[in-house]
Amino acid sequence: MLKQIKIRTKHNRSSNATMEERLNTIRAGVLGSNDGILTVVGVLFSVAAATSNQFTIIVAGTADLLACALAMASGEYASVSAQADAEKVAVKNEHIRVKIAPQAVQQDIMDFYLERGVSPDTATKIAAELMAKQPLETILATKYNIQVNHYVNPWSAAISSAISASLGGLFPLMALIYSPVKVQFAMTILATTVAVALTGALSARFGHAFMKKSIIRNVIIGLITIAIHYAIGTLF
Repeated sequence: MLKQIKIRTKHNRSSNATMEERLNTIRAGVLGSNDGILTVVGVLFSVAAATSNQFTIIVAGTADLLACALAMASGEYASVSAQADAEKVAVKNEHIRVKIAPQAVQQDIMDFYLERGVSPDTATKIAAELMAKQPLETILATKYNIQVNHYVNPWSAAISSAISASLGGLFPLMALIYSPVKVQFAMTILATTVAVALTGALSARFGHAFMKKSIIRNVIIGLITIAIHYAIGTLF
């Protein structure tokens, strides 16, 4: 059965992803974009405070853009891989429990419904019926909130994070490169403000949080990041 689960997992990742799998990819993208914006603008202003050489500033920003994208991708891959491994271990352990200790599994299912206000008699009937039909699927859903054959995908999270970090970092970098020298830093700050406001709005949207609060928080963090890095650059 475990071999069948692994085979079907590949199919589900590509054609029938759950909402949790999709949201995990979106989350990685939003976080990657925000990190890309802040790390690139931080490097641009710290280097700009230390030197007025435009080539040096642009090279530093470009190098940081690539480094940030790779770092975010590797971090997401490692983190989500650990989560996926934990989910697969849970499936394996519960599959064994269903075989050798079905009464304990049924009790766990009963407890799940009892904790939600279902009467003992009804909880007993529900647990017995579910154990007769889908014991493994039921215990995984009630105990871990996961589905058989549906595990978070580290590759989709890594790719989403890398692409988003690159695109996010392009906002301040392109603003600095293509703006007139006299106003390039003002335009870079403006581009950064718009970019972090957008990621704040997206994170609030997907996380069902307060939109205005999230945008303001991101903008403040972005401006503080610029100020700190500029101050560090002036030391050199």
